[in-house]
Amino acid sequence: MIETTEQRDAIDRMVRLFYERGLTDELLGPIFRERIHDWDAHIPIVANFWSSMLHGTQRYKGNAFGVHMQLKFEPEAFERWIATFESAVTDTLAPDDAAKAIRIARHIAQSFKVGLFPFTGADGRPSRAPTNNR
Repeated sequence: MIETTEQRDAIDRMVRLFYERGLTDELLGPIFRERIHDWDAHIPIVANFWSSMLHGTQRYKGNAFGVHMQLKFEPEAFERWIATFESAVTDTLAPDDAAKAIRIARHIAQSFKVGLFPFTGADGRPSRAPTNNR
C-alpha cells in the first residue's frame, strides 16, 4: 500500500496531538517530560512507527518495546495512554485508519503491559520484579 501525503500529514497531526494532550495529563506528562527531551527528533520517529503500522511503509527501524522498557511508570498509565491516544486518533485520522490504529494500539498496550509487568506483587498488582517471599 502506498501512503498518500494526506495520510502522512494526518499521522503527523495525530502524533503531535497525542503528545500535546499527554503532556497536559497529570499521569502521562511527567513520564513524557522525563524521557523525551528533543521533540523535533522524537515526533518523526513515532510518526514513522505509525506510518509503518498503518500503511506498511517500513519507515520505522527501531525497537518500540525496548524503548518503553526504560520508562518509569505504573500499569495504570496504560489506560490513560490508550484513552489519550484514541482521542487523538479519532480527531485526526480517517475512519478506517483510526479504527486500525486503535486495534493496533490496544494490542500493543496489552503486549507491553504483559512484557513490562510479568510478575504479580505482594499486593496483587502487576509488577516488574518478582516478589521475594522469604
